[in-house]
Amino acid sequence: MSQLRSSFRFKFAGALALAVVTTAAPAFAAKPKKPDKDFVLKEYQAATVALRRGDFAAAKTSLDAAITAIGGIQVDETGAKKARSLWSDESAKLFIGEPYERVMAFYYRGILYWMDGEADNARACFRSAQFIDADVENKAYASDYVTLDYLDGLASAKLGGDGKDAFDRAAKLTTASLPALDPTLNTLVFVEFGQGPAKVAEGKNKELLKVVPGTNLIVGAVLKIGEQTIPLTAMDDVNFQATTRGGRVMDHVLGNKVVFKEGTGTVGDVALAGAVTSLRFGGASDLTTGLAVGGALFKGASLLTKTKADIRTWDTLPGRVGVAPIKLAPGEHAAVVDFIDETGKPVTSRPVLIKVAGEQPDTVVFVSDRAS
Repeated sequence: MSQLRSSFRFKFAGALALAVVTTAAPAFAAKPKKPDKDFVLKEYQAATVALRRGDFAAAKTSLDAAITAIGGIQVDETGAKKARSLWSDESAKLFIGEPYERVMAFYYRGILYWMDGEADNARACFRSAQFIDADVENKAYASDYVTLDYLDGLASAKLGGDGKDAFDRAAKLTTASLPALDPTLNTLVFVEFGQGPAKVAEGKNKELLKVVPGTNLIVGAVLKIGEQTIPLTAMDDVNFQATTRGGRVMDHVLGNKVVFKEGTGTVGDVALAGAVTSLRFGGASDLTTGLAVGGALFKGASLLTKTKADIRTWDTLPGRVGVAPIKLAPGEHAAVVDFIDETGKPVTSRPVLIKVAGEQPDTVVFVSDRAS
């Protein structure tokens, strides 16, 4: 009997210990990982690769994730606040991109909405992109993307509305002749080509964010379908948009940080020089010590201040974009898009199979000079 009781006590104690460990386990659970500060950039880049491969479902997933993060950036600014700190790099913040990069995210998502027969959601994306490009707060400049205004007007016409105001805005921004807002044009050919911009840090403290246009051999494209040759004119130059706001050249300087860094550095130099002079002519004293300590502190603050500009870049963007609405009979149409140089000679070509349904929605074709 005593052995039985001993066995019971042992089993009970073991079960109790196991229960205590199991209950306490959550207290030792791993802390959730911090959001990847490059998450949005990775989704941007994945979207362009997927688009060019024709994997539109993957492109939608990446763009939706990126756009959600852009919309949520105002809720939790932990990373942004850290970047605004004098002792943190700009690259410490969550990447959302310069205005031209965010514009392109909404532009691509609008194309995919139209591809799914949702012209209303497509128009909402184009209008969101216009909002991003404009200086809504100070009204110093307005959006100047021809493509966005034109597509805004075309979507309105397709939805039974009047897109004339948007069309007129687009027409004022270009010397080229724009296609009419004709709701019967049932096929939209979106085209992109060339290399988009890059970012570099310049200045003594690498504080100047400079956008460098990509070099482009390809200057245009033509669609060859049956006996027709249709120019696919680029409506917007992404490199121009990246280096300007409202047509004005824009470079960004992290001014407050630079002033602080240079100011504290100068004060530190003066204080240290004073300490050396004091030591040479008066020997060690409280003044000498104070100047030395103060100089060291100011120089330390200057050295710790991070002024380098954030040069993370959506480097898979094209140099130019445009759209050509055309009318095709229902059925399959084998076509070729030639991307041409300034002499009109094809640099590269992309075969395209256009499948036109008899009814709505519109057929949307996306063609890039790059495969990925």
